[in-house]
Amino acid sequence: MQISELVQRADVPLATVKFYIREGLLPAGRATSATRADYDENHLARLRLIRSLTVVAGLPLNRVKKILDVIDHPKDSIYETLGTAIDALTGFLPGDQDPDRGCPRAEAALASLGSAYNASDDRMAAFVQLESALRAVEEVGMPADAARLRLYGDHVMAIARAEIDGMSTEDPQAAVQYAVLGTALYEPVLTAIRRLAHQNLAIGVQ
Repeated sequence: MQISELVQRADVPLATVKFYIREGLLPAGRATSATRADYDENHLARLRLIRSLTVVAGLPLNRVKKILDVIDHPKDSIYETLGTAIDALTGFLPGDQDPDRGCPRAEAALASLGSAYNASDDRMAAFVQLESALRAVEEVGMPADAARLRLYGDHVMAIARAEIDGMSTEDPQAAVQYAVLGTALYEPVLTAIRRLAHQNLAIGVQ
């Protein structure tokens, strides 16, 4: 297909497509002349993926680029590859925490969550993200107690287990794309459902 058709089908502006090509997020098309190139369904799928990560998940391009790189170049271990991809999604790094302060809230939270979360540690970016989130709710006077954390932990673990069970272990690239899209694109779905539940439950307390 020509770039005009690609732009129309992907619903992405031409200038944006050209920018993605320059930045290496989207492969260039197959040149057919000095000024023309052909694009295929892989280009369309890639554009839709980028659009989903930027528009639906709201991720900045620098993180999208890291995620795409992980998808394009998976590591030998699916565990390691997923860890790299999830780290890119969080926007945090394990070294982001203040070494003098550590992550006491995250450590206490994981202790209260029990053995289901015993593989989590401060080498994971999500560990630092959890510390930051718990500090924020604490600072506004809504600290997360052990009962609330266990409630969240049990339900989130059930969701995560169902998602991981559906992941292919045969193809690392497909596994990473499945995990990344499941995390990045379904988090807004979960958030929306939670808000709808709050609104519906609030009707009964008026």
